[in-house]
Amino acid sequence: MSQLLHLGTSFVPSSSTALRRNPTSSPTIHISGNKRTTIQAKIREIFMPALSSTMTEGKIVSWVKSEGDKLSKGESVVVVESDKADMDVETFYDGYLAAIMVEEGGVAAVGSAIALLAETEDEIAEARSKANTSPSSSSPSPAAAEAPEKAVGAPEKAAPVKAAATVTVAKMASSAHPASEGGKRIVASPYAKKLAKELNVDLGNVVGSGPMGRIVAKDVEAAAAAGVSVAAEDPKPSPSSAPVKVPASTGIELGTVVPFTTMQGAVSRNMVDSLAVPTFRVGYTITTDALDALYKKIKSKGVTMTALLAKATALALVKHPVVNSSCRDGKSFTYNSSINIAVAVAIDGGLITPVLQDADKVDIYSLSRKWKELVDKARAKQLQPHEYTTGTFTLSNLGMFGVDRFDAILPPGTGAIMAVGASEPTVVATKDGRIGMKSQMQVNVTADHRVIYGADLASFLQTLAKIIEDPKDLTF
Repeated sequence: MSQLLHLGTSFVPSSSTALRRNPTSSPTIHISGNKRTTIQAKIREIFMPALSSTMTEGKIVSWVKSEGDKLSKGESVVVVESDKADMDVETFYDGYLAAIMVEEGGVAAVGSAIALLAETEDEIAEARSKANTSPSSSSPSPAAAEAPEKAVGAPEKAAPVKAAATVTVAKMASSAHPASEGGKRIVASPYAKKLAKELNVDLGNVVGSGPMGRIVAKDVEAAAAAGVSVAAEDPKPSPSSAPVKVPASTGIELGTVVPFTTMQGAVSRNMVDSLAVPTFRVGYTITTDALDALYKKIKSKGVTMTALLAKATALALVKHPVVNSSCRDGKSFTYNSSINIAVAVAIDGGLITPVLQDADKVDIYSLSRKWKELVDKARAKQLQPHEYTTGTFTLSNLGMFGVDRFDAILPPGTGAIMAVGASEPTVVATKDGRIGMKSQMQVNVTADHRVIYGADLASFLQTLAKIIEDPKDLTF
C-alpha cells in the first residue's frame, strides 16, 4: 500500500485578485445572501513525508509526475527512499504539480518542502516563481556533487576510461533489461527520459535501479559517463579496433571517503543505540540430521531452510514467552502477544530484517511462500514499514557461507537475536560409548539481560534443540 504524501494545511495565497468574466476560469465564489466572498486559489507546499518512525530525511528516487502535470487525489507523485525502502507517495489533493524543488537524487529533511502544488493551472507560473526565490531544502547526492570535479580530469586518463566504458556498455547491452516488459516498453521516470534526450543516451541499454527496475536519473547519468549513447548501438567494429584487456575492478576507488546511504545511516544509528542495552550470550550445539532429512523431503514443495528454522524458533518461543518479550523504556517489559520472526537479509548497500508474522500459527508451506515474497520485496526496496519493523525475535543465519559460529548484535526494541552457523559433519560419541558421525550446527543467542536471564535462554535452547532434532511438528 502506497504511503500518502503529507501536504501541509497551510498554503500560500495567490497574489492575483482579478476576476475573469469567463466562468470556466474564474475563482470559486461562495454566495451567502447578498454578500459575495472570493476564495483565492491555493499554492500548497508538498513536504517530505515521514515514512517510518526512524526516518529523519528522505532521498528522491524519482518523480512519477513532471512539472505542469495535473494530479488527482490518491495518485502517485514521487518515489522516496526512506531508511529501509523505496515507497510510492500519493497526494491528498487535486491540482497541478507546479514546481519541483528537490530533483531526483536530492535529499531533504522530513517536513521540508520538496515541491509546490497549484490548485489551478493559472497559478503554475506564480508557484514556479516562488520556488525559484525559495532557498533549496535539499542536498545533492555525493556522486552528483563529485561529478564536476571528476569531469575536469587530466587528459592522459581518457584512454583507460574509454576502455572501461566499452566493457560497461557490453555488460549493459547483454544483461536482461528489468525496466522493459519483454522489450515492448521501457519504464523510466519523466526526468530520466528528459535527461536521456539531453545526454543522447539510449534507454534501451540502461539497467534501472529504481523500484521494479524503473530507470531513474542517476542510471542515465551513469550510462552517459560510461558512453551508452545512441551511437554506441552500431554493431560494426572498427577495422583498426582490437580487443582491449581491462583489468578486473571492484568499482571501488581506494582512498576515497564515502558517506553513508540512507539505509546505512539507519543501521549505524541502530547499532549505536544497541550499545546502551546490557546483553549477554549463550551458545548451544544442535544435531540437524533429522531436520536435514525433512528439508530434502519437502524442498521440492517450495519449503526453505529459513522457513524451517523460523518455524522451529517460533514453536520454541510459544513455550518461553519471556524470550519473546521486549524492554523499551528501561522500567518495564512487554510480553508480546504475537511471535513475529525477523530474519536478517543482506541487500545492496545495507541490511534489512523482513518479518514473518505469527510464524507459530502459519503452516510451513505458506511461511515459505511468504518468505520468498518478502525477500523479493526487500531486494526491490519495496517493503512496507510493518513488514520490517514488527519483529519480536530475530534470526541471523550465515551458515550458507560456511560460517560455523558468530555473535549477532541485538536490534533495539527486541529481547533476543539468534545467530545460526553452518550444519557440518561432526565426530561425536554415541550413548553406547561408540564413535559416530552426526551433522551439527552452533547457535548463539544474544539477549537483553534486563529482561532475560541465563536460565531462560538455556531452557529455550533445550526446547529448540528438541524440536529441530525431532521435527515432526514443523509440518503441521
